[in-house]
Order: sequence, then structure tokens, then C-alpha cells
Amino acid sequence: MKRIGLSLAFLMLIGCTTTNTVQRVEQSDSVVKYKDNPTEAARYSNLYPGKKTYTETCLEDCYPTSTVVTCETPAEKCQFTGTQPLLSLNTGFSIRWLGHASFFIESPDGSTLLLDPVSGQFDWPVNWAFRISEGFNRQAAVWPTEEEIVNTDAVLYSHIHYDHFNKDDIEQIGKDAEYYVPLGFAEHFPQDGYRINEMAWFSTTSIGDLAIHFVPAHHFSSRVWVPYLYEDNDATLWGGWVVEHKNQRIFFAGDTGYSQHFKDIQQRYGDMDVCLLPIASYFHEEHGSWYRYVHTTPEDALVAAKELNCKVMIPWGYGNASWKMGDRSSHSALLRLLHMHKELGSTIPLHILNEGEDVAL
Repeated sequence: MKRIGLSLAFLMLIGCTTTNTVQRVEQSDSVVKYKDNPTEAARYSNLYPGKKTYTETCLEDCYPTSTVVTCETPAEKCQFTGTQPLLSLNTGFSIRWLGHASFFIESPDGSTLLLDPVSGQFDWPVNWAFRISEGFNRQAAVWPTEEEIVNTDAVLYSHIHYDHFNKDDIEQIGKDAEYYVPLGFAEHFPQDGYRINEMAWFSTTSIGDLAIHFVPAHHFSSRVWVPYLYEDNDATLWGGWVVEHKNQRIFFAGDTGYSQHFKDIQQRYGDMDVCLLPIASYFHEEHGSWYRYVHTTPEDALVAAKELNCKVMIPWGYGNASWKMGDRSSHSALLRLLHMHKELGSTIPLHILNEGEDVAL
């Protein structure tokens, strides 16, 4: 009897499982590049692999205190208190920074989008390992309201790394939203009836009146279970997003190092109105220059913003709700950005958000 009962329970569980709907989005001019290694299964590659030359690098006095950043202790627990630049933009988009790489966007046509939503810690067991190794838990992101989550139209993920894709959050967001992800990403979703669009670089789809373009980034993909034991290993693509409404464009870079791909994006889609660019995670004493190879420094982000012809740049990656990657502090990267923006004489306006703040541009 017990065996029959277990079998019935298993069959009921199988019956409640709904297969995901997965659509692969590629056009004739889409781009995918693979590593040249015939002894392994297909693995994705960056468009421009190899040694990089950086035009700007801060070498000393990179983190001076700022009169517009108020901190409880040096570079920790800070708030930006400065005035914002006067802009003549009228894109119709409203952008809220939730923390780290997560954004909530309201579009001119009334649709709402979540970009790389991660509400709390890393997925288990990496959250546990991080707590032991680093000695702290990340402060929770400023999550949207329950009504905003329920009514979210689309969720866009840039890549599968834990700080950009948390499986626990998928259940919170639910199955009513449409999901847009890189190629190979769908297998990381539970089989529960999600609608998933896997996209190649330079492919395009639409949400209402919005055009959604998936674009290259200079990065990689993997998810570690325990130290030195990885899954995926570049079997899933990575990238950024251009969200466009009537020639008004928001660019979200995802995690990326500096490379030629920024110029490629501008040449294909035109100038960007709002650029959401990462400025942290570019230094780690254990990995040396490799961290910068796949993450932009603040000055790399400023160079990228110029190449994209951004009308305004909103930085992310630092903050009180960050994992303090790279600089080992919450706001060092912002201090460096403000310093290098002045040193380089950048003409790209910076709109600095504190977590939970929004701006209509």
C-alpha cells in the first residue's frame, strides 16, 4: 500500500509539472561566436577575445572623498547627496535602481520590465559559501511592490551568474511575465510553464510597442556548485539589452569588460539615450588583470559611454545592497567614477541613483 501511495504521489507531481514554452530568436544578421575547440561541446566565445589595451587607467589617488557622497565610514554605507544634471531628454521611460544590476523600468507604452532581478542573496549553496568567505550577507535589494511584480510584463536576464540570475526570484515573479534570455539559458529554469525567449546577439523581438534587442557583452558564463566544480562553462550565451521605443533607446550593458563591441552596438542601433553601465567588480587581488578583462572599471565605463554616444549614464554595481566585489567596499567604485569623470573631462552627464530611487528621463 505504501508503495502504491508513493507512486500515486509521484504521478500527481508529474501531472502538475508544466513544460516551459521556449522560443529561439535569431535573424539572418544575428551573431553567435563559438570557441575553436573541437574536443569539447560547443562553447560560446566573446566577439573580441585576446589581450586588451585600455586607453585610460587610474593609477593613484583613485578614491578621493567627495562632497556629494556622504558615508558613515570611509566608502561604506553611503548616500549620493549631489544635484542631478539638467537634461533635455523626453524618452518617456521611468527607471528605478533596485540594487547591484537590478532595475525596474516603466516604458512609454505602459509596459513594465525587470532587468536582472535579484532580490536577496546568491542561490544556495553559493550564498552559504559567500557568507563564510566574506563574513557578511548582502543587504536585500529594494524590491518592487507585490502589485508591480504581479503586473510585470517582461523579465530580461543578461547572463546566468548568481548575482544576475537567482532561481528563487523566478517563483516570486511568476509565469505571467514573458522572459527574455540569452541562448542556452532556458535549461536553468524549472519546468513549470514559463514562457522563455532565447536570443542570439543582434536579434530583435518586441513587447507591445517596444523593440527588444539582445546585444554582445565581453564576459563569460558559469555557475559554481562548490569551489572549482562548475556547471555550464560558457554553454550559455551572455550579453546586454537595448530597449527601444520610437527611436528612444535604453542600453543595459550586463556584466562586461571593455571591447570593440560597444562601437558595434552604436553603429548598428545609433546613439543611446540612457546607458545603464557597470562600474564595479574590476579588481581582485587573486585574479589580477582577468577581473578587468570581464568587468569595466569606472574609466572603462566612461570610455564606453562616449563610444555609445550616451545622452546620460546611470552607473550600477556599487551600493549598500551590493556584494562589495572588487574594491571590497560599497562605494569605492562610485568615488572613482566621480573622480575620473572630472579627470577625463567627460561630457557624458552622470545621473547617480541611490538604491530604491527612480528617475523619469
